[in-house]
Amino acid sequence: MKKTIAVFTLLILALLTLFQLSQYSVTSGSLKIEFVAAGTALLFLVIGFFLNRKASSGDQINSEEKKIDNQKIAQLGISNREYEILIEISEGLSNKEIADKLFVSESTIKTHVSNLFSKLDVKRRTQAIQQAKALNIIP
Repeated sequence: MKKTIAVFTLLILALLTLFQLSQYSVTSGSLKIEFVAAGTALLFLVIGFFLNRKASSGDQINSEEKKIDNQKIAQLGISNREYEILIEISEGLSNKEIADKLFVSESTIKTHVSNLFSKLDVKRRTQAIQQAKALNIIP
């Protein structure tokens, strides 16, 4: 987190310096406004490429780390339907929303959620999500 803050702080300082230099060069009359605008656009393009490359490499690392452990799912005895419901819970849906999405009653969802809680040895939805992520059974 500190690294991200430092990078953005340096980026902001670089941009402020660029704007001050461009303002000085335009007011002194040594450069035309078109050159300043082109330089600023070029700088933003380079920064965009850099941030995109950095973000893309981070996504590849995260996708490799986030392999779903199907063996662990089977070991815990989580059924396919319970796993579907766990995914929906991780997306933040309520029991009613999950029931509407999966075309079942809300009491059926409550039963599946209760079974999930006992299999994951948790008491709340947030704990279930944390436990599932720790076990690598949800992305």
